[in-house]
Amino acid sequence: QEQLLETGGGFAQAGESLRLSCSTSARIFRDSTMGWFRQAPGKRRELVATITSGGIRSYSNSVQGRFTISRDAAKNTVSLQMDNLKPEDTAVYLCNSREHFLQYWGQGIQVTVSS
Repeated sequence: QEQLLETGGGFAQAGESLRLSCSTSARIFRDSTMGWFRQAPGKRRELVATITSGGIRSYSNSVQGRFTISRDAAKNTVSLQMDNLKPEDTAVYLCNSREHFLQYWGQGIQVTVSS
């Protein structure tokens, strides 16, 4: 019954924007740090952004100033607004929840950015 459901993503040209959303249960969302990771072919999974249950945000250097992570408690949803996309942002993006060492992962959603 515990799940992370990702929506959004798709194709964009460099400089355009996309928005990812990740919906989960209230039980997972309430006390968890939520995050987005990404993994490109041939590369290891990397952290993109996190937001704690108290709203504290962290970003990787590669997306700082371009991406914004946010929480919507009414919908138990975390979103990633991706602005000024670059081809190097192309990857499968994965939603993540973490409470101490208990983690859940979404199935992954493709983002493709062309130059």
